[in-house]
Amino acid sequence: TQSTWGSWVSTTMTKPKKQRKSEELQPAVQEKHSDASDNEDVDEDMKFEDHFEDEEIEEEIIDGGGDDDEDGQDHMEQDEEDEENVETKVFRPNVDKVSEGEELVYDSSTYLMYHALRSEWPCLSFDIFNDSLGTGRERFPHTMYIVAGTQAEQPSDNKLMCLKMTELHKTKHDEDSDASGDEDDLDDDPVVEHRYINHRGGVNRLRCMPQNSNIVATWADTGHVHITDITDHMASLDKPPNKKLHANKQSMFSFDGHAMEGFALDWSSVTEGRLVTGDCKKFIYLWEPAEGSWAVNKLPFAAHTDSVEDLQWSPVEKNVFVSCSVDRTIKVWDARKREGPALSIVAHDSDVNVVSWNRVVNYLLVSGSDDGSFRIWDLRTFSSGQVTPAAHFKWHTGPITSVEWHPSDGSAVAVAGADDQVSLWDLSLEREDDVPDIDGVPPQLLFVHQGQTDVKEVHWHKQVPGALITTAASGFNVFKPENF
Repeated sequence: TQSTWGSWVSTTMTKPKKQRKSEELQPAVQEKHSDASDNEDVDEDMKFEDHFEDEEIEEEIIDGGGDDDEDGQDHMEQDEEDEENVETKVFRPNVDKVSEGEELVYDSSTYLMYHALRSEWPCLSFDIFNDSLGTGRERFPHTMYIVAGTQAEQPSDNKLMCLKMTELHKTKHDEDSDASGDEDDLDDDPVVEHRYINHRGGVNRLRCMPQNSNIVATWADTGHVHITDITDHMASLDKPPNKKLHANKQSMFSFDGHAMEGFALDWSSVTEGRLVTGDCKKFIYLWEPAEGSWAVNKLPFAAHTDSVEDLQWSPVEKNVFVSCSVDRTIKVWDARKREGPALSIVAHDSDVNVVSWNRVVNYLLVSGSDDGSFRIWDLRTFSSGQVTPAAHFKWHTGPITSVEWHPSDGSAVAVAGADDQVSLWDLSLEREDDVPDIDGVPPQLLFVHQGQTDVKEVHWHKQVPGALITTAASGFNVFKPENF
């Protein structure tokens, strides 16, 4: 597999060429429905951005005829030739630096698809909604649904947002695209429709139930955990509802037993409705489904000595989950035993922020730390005296904020960092003797996505192979690398 570093290109060109009309993305359109009081507003700040918006260039008007016309034509031809001869080179994060007079320009040839969505308020967390459009979707344009939670300036302004993104077309610039007869109409603009539900406090973490994406759990910065049914709001994105949608929808269940707010939250993919939540104090609570509601065991798992940052259920064992903490450890728990973890290791030299359990190779974990490193762990070695990571990578220069294994490729993982990078890795690759090294770049690193500020989460789309969605302070990105 060929490595791709050209997600952004360093160039001295300051006047970009005029791009296709298809890239002039317009504000989103939302279908209105019968509820005239709660959900009719179209958020003017929620729209797709134009990556190729032309800069205003003053034109020089040349009067006269004869030789002057020829001189003017020569100048124009020289300008076009200079523009074509502008030197561009691949920008390698952590290796290259942007010199004075240079700028980073989005290189469309490295993405099959790249769209950016701006919202009124940033979202720390989101999840991809499992839709009914089928799996293995390769054909453009794509349709995707997500559920996100805001971090508004005023607590009363926070919302759960149900988003439908359509007309997500291929954006790669193929030289022969005009002659290829590609059926994908590149002139259509991406569209976003949304519904919202008011949320008490900012949303620290949000996850949809794997068996039913309409059931959403949220960790609020108020210290409460809520479970909300968004069935009607999501359905209204496809079909106008026959009843009013209320923004002040009551949660199905709320829990206020945590000692303080938290971020750690995960649904079991084995037992429907089972949930674990962890707080910044150190406590983990187990939720069990109970006749349309939930029963939370008031006796927490309490072996950590500092904030619980992330939780992950085993993809195959109904009673096993893992936790990671600011205390630098990863612990493996048996949900039936509260006296202590089944296994525990010191995983990093700094806070362990995130962890992900491989859905294909069930004994592999990936963890990300405050020191910018991420490590691969083989759970089969946890019971031995000396536990060492199966792999260790230090590419990011800021804390790791999100890690996620590819849903169907057991060797591929996505990593997001506070250094404004999202890196994609294939851990099955090894350095080959007949392939020249790229200075400072590991052979397993396939792609680096940039262009966002303060990236918080990255998720693979389980139904659109190779597609990812990220959330950051600057909004959402939906993209599909050329080499995935």
